[in-house]
Amino acid sequence: MILYNLKLKPLARALRKNMTDAERVLWFNIRQKQIKRFQFYRQKIIGSYIVDFYCPKARLVIELDGGQHYTNKGKIKDRQRDLYLKNIGIKVLRFSDNDVLKNLSAVLKYIYDNL
Repeated sequence: MILYNLKLKPLARALRKNMTDAERVLWFNIRQKQIKRFQFYRQKIIGSYIVDFYCPKARLVIELDGGQHYTNKGKIKDRQRDLYLKNIGIKVLRFSDNDVLKNLSAVLKYIYDNL
C-alpha cells in the first residue's frame, strides 16, 4: 500500500471534476480497463503528490504536461516528483497535452507498450 497525504484529498477531488481537455480525452481511452484490462485511476494521491493517472498493477503513472510544466519552476517540480516516484518503484510516462490532442493513437500505443 502506498501512503499518501490525506490533506490532498479535496484537491484531488476538485481536479477530477475539472479535468483539462487532454486529460478528458486520455481518460476516455484508458478508463474501464480498455488497455490490456489494466485499471487506471485519475488524480491519484501518491505520497505528497497528485498524479494525473495511475495504474497500480503496472506501477505506472501517466502525466500530461500543459504549459506550466515547461517553466523552470515546473521542470524542477516535475524532476522532484519523478525521482520520488522512481525511488518507490513507479515508472512515469510524460506526454504533452498537444501529444494527446493531436497524436492520440501514438500516445495510446506507447502506453500499451509500457504496460
